[in-house]
Amino acid sequence: MAEAGFFYLFAVLAVASGAMVILARNPVHAVLFLILAFFNAAGLFILLGAEFIAMLLIIVYVGAVSVLFLFVVMMLDVDFAALKAGFISNAKVGALVGGVVLAELVALFTYRGLVMAPSISAASPVPASGSGITNTQALGDILYTKYVYFFQSAGLILLVAMIGAIVLTLKHRENVKRQSIAEQVARGPTTALEVVKVPSGGSKIPAAKRPEAAE
Repeated sequence: MAEAGFFYLFAVLAVASGAMVILARNPVHAVLFLILAFFNAAGLFILLGAEFIAMLLIIVYVGAVSVLFLFVVMMLDVDFAALKAGFISNAKVGALVGGVVLAELVALFTYRGLVMAPSISAASPVPASGSGITNTQALGDILYTKYVYFFQSAGLILLVAMIGAIVLTLKHRENVKRQSIAEQVARGPTTALEVVKVPSGGSKIPAAKRPEAAE
């Protein structure tokens, strides 16, 4: 009974938070509601016994992605009036696409003759009751045994994508001072020091070194 109560609590808060992400006028408030939606989704995953995915939602999405969105929205000077104008101009196309997707979902769930069964039996990451292993251990056993090549391939693809993004965005601008490690290491006394002889009773700075002489 308590589990059903928590399920309805998390589900209602997740749906309400998702709606507020779209309806909120302030973009900072929208990101905060998005964080709330992630927390409630994590609660639903914990009720399903998938604590690993719940922790991923909190650590990765709430701790990194949502906070990054929040700082980007707060620091960038975004013209939200122009964004809303573009949204209104494309509202008809968006409503058409949304209506088609909604009709397909309604047809999918109302068709009684549809058998929703996978053609290939996949290993379940959720351990059986009484097995003595946690969901995280069962998921790790599947990823690093049966799907180890796919898992490593996904990591390699993400690494290549990260390097490609850095290479594409790295642009060398002209007239910008840059640090040269080789020049700093090869620097000696002749280039680092300058000995100036100051005559007694005269100015401490030679005429060639004075600011008025440079003018």
